Amino acid sequence: MKWYLKALKKYAVFRGRARRKEYWMYILINFLVFMGLGGLDALIFGENSPLVTEDAPPTILFYIMLLYYLGTILPTLAVTVRRLHDSGRSGWWFLISFIPLIGAVVMLVFTVMESDSENRFGSSPKQAA
Repeated sequence: MKWYLKALKKYAVFRGRARRKEYWMYILINFLVFMGLGGLDALIFGENSPLVTEDAPPTILFYIMLLYYLGTILPTLAVTVRRLHDSGRSGWWFLISFIPLIGAVVMLVFTVMESDSENRFGSSPKQAA
């Protein structure tokens, strides 16, 4: 949870670097929150949930999920750019994720790679910790 909150505190900080642990813990907790809200919505509202039935009206949990999604777009982009900086790449490499399939694989490789000890984006956050 510490890493998730750290990423949220740097809501729109696109400079600097993010360790693998900071990035992946943020992504994991974000995923769990989405799955939890979606599962809760489907569990409580069942067939009346827009996540279950296409023509169902939106529920309150659906709106909460939507607000959460909109609220985490910028922090997700920021932590991804900082993670790319950690591997010595510009944040513009994020745009490669818009290429179907190949882009997602390339982004996965970039975010899993080991950090550079020092690069143009600063010293390694791993060594500072």
